[in-house]
Amino acid sequence: MKLLTFSTLYPHAGRPTHGIFVETRLRQLVASGQVESRVVAPVPWFPFRQQAFGDYARHALAPSEERRHGIEVLHPRYPLVPKIGMSMAPVLLAQAVKPALRGLLERYDFDAIDAHYLYPDGVAAAILGKHFGKPVVLTARGTDVTLIPQYRLPRAMILWAARTAAAMITVSRSLKDGLARLGVPPERITVLRNGVDLDLFRPTERQATRERLGLRKTTLLSVGHLIERKAHHLAVGALALLPGMELVVIGDGPELGALRVLAQRAGVADRVRFLPAMRQEELRQYYGAADALILASSREGWANVLLESMACGTPVIASNVGGAAELVTAPAAGVLFESRTPAGLAEAARKLFSAYPDRGATRRHAEQFSWAATTCGQIEIFRAIVSPRAAPGTAQPANA
Repeated sequence: MKLLTFSTLYPHAGRPTHGIFVETRLRQLVASGQVESRVVAPVPWFPFRQQAFGDYARHALAPSEERRHGIEVLHPRYPLVPKIGMSMAPVLLAQAVKPALRGLLERYDFDAIDAHYLYPDGVAAAILGKHFGKPVVLTARGTDVTLIPQYRLPRAMILWAARTAAAMITVSRSLKDGLARLGVPPERITVLRNGVDLDLFRPTERQATRERLGLRKTTLLSVGHLIERKAHHLAVGALALLPGMELVVIGDGPELGALRVLAQRAGVADRVRFLPAMRQEELRQYYGAADALILASSREGWANVLLESMACGTPVIASNVGGAAELVTAPAAGVLFESRTPAGLAEAARKLFSAYPDRGATRRHAEQFSWAATTCGQIEIFRAIVSPRAAPGTAQPANA
């Protein structure tokens, strides 16, 4: 089967960890030998590459095309219009991508569009599918269900795309339930959870790694984009209530300055280390060396960092949002907390360390979440769609 994978959430030379979960799922699918794919991963047009312009400048560093892990990736530019951009984004995105797809079709006549994130990507993919006569599979991943549909026009466009799609995928049961509440028939939605690369994320030589990284105390780790939704501030605040512990925050984003100020005001600046986003090969060293991973987010779809940490043998302390309850299902995995406050997080940390799990058991818990089932589920869906007996919109794969 020949697929076109379409998403603005895809790594590129300027942002090598951006949307890496989309790339990882695709790599596992292609490795099955039953599917090939080309990727169209549009990036916002931006004229400057200076570091002061942040993420926009990093997107400007994306080449027009590249090859990642043997997969061809195209990066056409699309306009982002201030103020009206959110409402116009799907149409502008689709229009900007049409020339790239026409050129691609001349040498690669794909069978279906595999689109990730419902808005604007999924809506744009639905427009493109109509235009080129290709069936579309949409994957919902988080805020495209939990946040964006709060706005009337995007919600209407998401529901139109869902009706148009040949099949719908969510990465967690909670997202499927959220889509159903929006009005998408649940029988059209298949849950295919993200897996974890168990070869990449694995336990390290723990003591030697801790010494090399300079970790001396009981170490908490908080990983993710430095934005309010990821709630790194709760981890910093909780540290003031957890004497004898240290915190490593890994990520880039607009909240870095505020987090540094908070650490100073809370009197824990000497116990907090801020590190920039890093490649997965380096990140796994911190997972394996830490004593616990904190994820205090206010919203999540399926938090890959939880699985990555557990695969390295490190239990987690996670807010009970999104798919977290589908991951943290045993004491070996870690603990969930309901009160998203520094005190609530600190209490969850004390609970974890009062009955700290065997790290081997934590690893074994993660081994339940390999990519095999997700890859098989995708193949089943795409086979049903591209079969001459199945018209777009009629595929009904088995639901998880």
